[in-house]
Amino acid sequence: MSLLTAFDAAARLESFTLAAEELSISQSAVSRQIRLLEEQIGTQLFVRERQTVRLSDAGAAYAREIGDALQTIGNASLNLRVNPQGGVLNLAILPTLGTRWLAPRLPRFLTQHPGITINLSTRLSAFDFQSDPLDAAIHFGDAPWAGTEGVKLMGEAVSPVCSPDFLAENPVSAPADLLGLPLIHLASRPDQWDEWFTNHGVETGPLRGMLFDQFATAAQAAASGLGVALLPTFLIDGDMQRGDLVPVFDTPMPGRQFYFLVWPKTRAGHGPLAKFKRWLVDEARESEETATD
Repeated sequence: MSLLTAFDAAARLESFTLAAEELSISQSAVSRQIRLLEEQIGTQLFVRERQTVRLSDAGAAYAREIGDALQTIGNASLNLRVNPQGGVLNLAILPTLGTRWLAPRLPRFLTQHPGITINLSTRLSAFDFQSDPLDAAIHFGDAPWAGTEGVKLMGEAVSPVCSPDFLAENPVSAPADLLGLPLIHLASRPDQWDEWFTNHGVETGPLRGMLFDQFATAAQAAASGLGVALLPTFLIDGDMQRGDLVPVFDTPMPGRQFYFLVWPKTRAGHGPLAKFKRWLVDEARESEETATD
């Protein structure tokens, strides 16, 4: 570790002298540690030119990976120091689900499990547990993918919504009337409008409209009068209660996919994950029961 730490500092600062100052050791000690590291690896990590040094191509590539690894070790040490008893759960979440559904519920979990720390990071696209230092993720789609385990949390029902002013200016009486209005699409649900029209017996051609990559921005666009959005009802409860959004037709359509909590098989025995899983399944069940009342 001392060799790697010296290399990381010298690579970041591009100077053995500055690295020595940062590590509070001598410049010769830094130089000696890097030489030992080069001998162990069998590759020259720095090009030495007169009184200056610069990373070799191999050294630059190595520095990127070492920096990430040292950061991971540092974070693990910090987490253990601030929370030596409860443990840490590193969880990936979908942005809108995280802010609108999970975050308001998390205080209950933390009250029940005061020793556990949850670190949240948002993900819009697919990821790989092997390269991403996560314990688990909340995933929307089909069954958990290969190499993981998971538990189904809940489904979602979507409903067409818009602002009250937009609906007043564009009154509709049948689902087919929406074909003449601007539609707001979600990149993560590219075929959802087609499915909604088919479910209501309406034939469609190519559907035009604005495309958004997140529920929150799509909901805001609809609330601002830009068109009609097809959104999960449980994620827009607040918008509906405030009157920012109103349903165009009060006939929610159940989706074909579900939310899952997934984790790599290697983390199945992680204590904080086991506690969080039990709690989250109960919360999801309660949320679905409330939505159907």
